[in-house]
Amino acid sequence: MPAPFDPNTATVIEFGVGIDDRRGQRFILVPIDADIQAALREMVITTREEMKGVEGNPTTYDPSQKYGAQEHLFLPLNDELAANVLKIHTATNLTSEPTALSNPVDVFCYFARMSDGKGHRLTAIRRATTFKGVLKSRLLQLTTDALKLVQEKIFKLDRDFDLLVDETGVNILRPAGFEFVGALEGAMLAAMPNNIKAIRADLSYVDFTSIEDYAKHHPRAARYLASIRIQQETKNIDKGYLKKLCKKTGVQVSEVNGKLVVDEGSIMDFLGVLDRRLYQVELVKGSPESFRAASRSRIGDTSRGASPSSKR
Repeated sequence: MPAPFDPNTATVIEFGVGIDDRRGQRFILVPIDADIQAALREMVITTREEMKGVEGNPTTYDPSQKYGAQEHLFLPLNDELAANVLKIHTATNLTSEPTALSNPVDVFCYFARMSDGKGHRLTAIRRATTFKGVLKSRLLQLTTDALKLVQEKIFKLDRDFDLLVDETGVNILRPAGFEFVGALEGAMLAAMPNNIKAIRADLSYVDFTSIEDYAKHHPRAARYLASIRIQQETKNIDKGYLKKLCKKTGVQVSEVNGKLVVDEGSIMDFLGVLDRRLYQVELVKGSPESFRAASRSRIGDTSRGASPSSKR
């Protein structure tokens, strides 16, 4: 759960936006008044209440997992997947630009940063969707006794945030919002060589050449590699058992000079085996069936969605 930072006691509240235009991606502060500060406090409170309302304890974010619209997930601050959102939380000397919202189409997120004067800080982040300026809709405003068209750009705050960052880590309410703001696809592609290196060290009998080449151009494979490295036990995987499970689940592998070589068409299935997502059952004698799990948790595990052998 989030740290007991009370937004109502915040002595400093900053509001900012993430801009992505021809100059690249950057974060800018926007001056706000007391009414908007109060609205941001209320959004943080609402976000926490919604996190508390999610069934079960918060679980560690797994990059290969398929999540619903709302989950309560968690990442420690030192997790490489949290690097991009941590930049917003820790950035100093951000530029303040009152005209930063002049081109709403360039806004990809907005955030609130709060501190209580005692060294405790909280950053709340939301993907910019409904917030973006209402440019095409025709809005009416009642002035005196007549209606008139509103000519100004209108921006709308949401009722809550996608994620909260504090001294305990990153608490996620909407995985899709976290992945978008955190630029996880690019982050996992960038981390892929190191993930391959770590897994290769544990599975020296597997030729990862074709897998690495494939993952360079397939983000889903990079996600699986991140999950395998972070979540799964690879050091003690038995070569014979691995070959047996590949055969049972239809993963095409061959052995060349003592190393397992994965057929290009079976790379994702092979990664599914290492990530404990491919399995086989035989309820009808002589008719085994293989399946891929979209989500997984060990039977008897009380934390929903948790990995059975988390390395975090």
